[in-house]
Amino acid sequence: MFLIRSALALFFAGVLPSSAPVNPVPSSHTDCVEAYRECSGDPRCVALYRGLELCASDAAVLPLEEQAAAECLEGQDALLEKHPALLACKCQRGYRREEQCLRIYWRVRLLPGEDELEISPYDDTLMDTHMASLVAASSVMQLDDENQCLKAAQDCGLYEKCGSLRSEYAVACTKRVPGINRCNQHKCHRGLRRFLERVPEEYSLGLLFCPCTNTLCGERRRKTIVPSCSYQEMEGLQPNCLHQQSFCRRDDLCRSRLADFLNNCQPSPLTPSGCLKDSAGLCLRAYAGLIGTIMTPNYISNSSADVSLWCNCEGSGNQWQDCLRLQRMFTHNVCLRNSISWMGSPGSPPADITPLPAPRPSPLVREDELLRNNHLPEHNNIEVENEKEEEQTQTKEVINKGGQFDDINVPQYSERATVSNLGSTGTGGASSLTAGGLPRAILLLFLLSGSFGCG
Repeated sequence: MFLIRSALALFFAGVLPSSAPVNPVPSSHTDCVEAYRECSGDPRCVALYRGLELCASDAAVLPLEEQAAAECLEGQDALLEKHPALLACKCQRGYRREEQCLRIYWRVRLLPGEDELEISPYDDTLMDTHMASLVAASSVMQLDDENQCLKAAQDCGLYEKCGSLRSEYAVACTKRVPGINRCNQHKCHRGLRRFLERVPEEYSLGLLFCPCTNTLCGERRRKTIVPSCSYQEMEGLQPNCLHQQSFCRRDDLCRSRLADFLNNCQPSPLTPSGCLKDSAGLCLRAYAGLIGTIMTPNYISNSSADVSLWCNCEGSGNQWQDCLRLQRMFTHNVCLRNSISWMGSPGSPPADITPLPAPRPSPLVREDELLRNNHLPEHNNIEVENEKEEEQTQTKEVINKGGQFDDINVPQYSERATVSNLGSTGTGGASSLTAGGLPRAILLLFLLSGSFGCG
């Protein structure tokens, strides 16, 4: 560690200003990749950032000693004073540069202990926090005798992108590696993440959170993510939850998804939804974000909607309370439980006090929106269908009031002159001709009778 301290001291020497000017922190979140691009134009900023990368790589192996940690924090303060955008930057879920962005995010944040898990690295202002897509998914889910998970799978199969990506992860999670009797969990997790990031939420979250009233439906829901590969260990032994969390923290993506879940699914007794942020949508998305990581959760049985991690707290020693706290975020979390239950009762969604999304969707969001517009008419035309149902209801009321017609066919071209409307008083057609033609006929008869008399 002496060599590490010496290297850090030499690295930060000459790049730490004696009195760096403090710039105001930007009010809006910027992308971390863009923030680093601005930093890369300043050699001093680049040197400070490289020093923090050394700190992060060393801290991933062993906890930093007091002097080394102090030097790293000093370098962090100097960097963030010079380029405050790096402190305010955030990342986007499923974005093409997500992993690059998350790497920058964590390199400039040396937060001790559990504090890092209280802040999400993702920017929720660009998300549909009012859950329009989730409402679309839950609107077709009714708690009746029909197997809703089977219906969700059939709907996914009708949409080419959903069906192909679902088949892709199913193959990756069931194919055995040659020479050993187990799957490739890394490929399985990658396939699950691709499915959840690229398929519209009407389909992906509909598969994950379909409501069930029987064990047949519950078993289909439990097996959606192929838990024998993505969730459980092949040997069947559960690891310690804190060990699992420790491995997760070494990976920027897993670390970020876990922080996002703990932040957005934090329970609270003071909100209608039971969530501190009072948003079921944010909690469901954060839970789905964990699927495809080492912290993948799943349903524990086919008879309930209870979920859990594949781990236990045996061997936790004096950290048993910390382990239990992590485990109970999945097994006894009223926010998560209510959010999952809401998908089966769309008539009474929980209150959502999160701000309206900013009108700046990412390219992937725009691409998914375009796909929905082109290929998902059954979900995008819900309001149109409701209007048609209202029109049909009004027509039935008119029929019931008439009492003498079993069926009414409204003409498509009501303004065109037809046999039926020529006799109406509004057109002044056949009725006026008939009334005006009667005197002419009498006059004609009178003239004819006069001519016959003269002859």
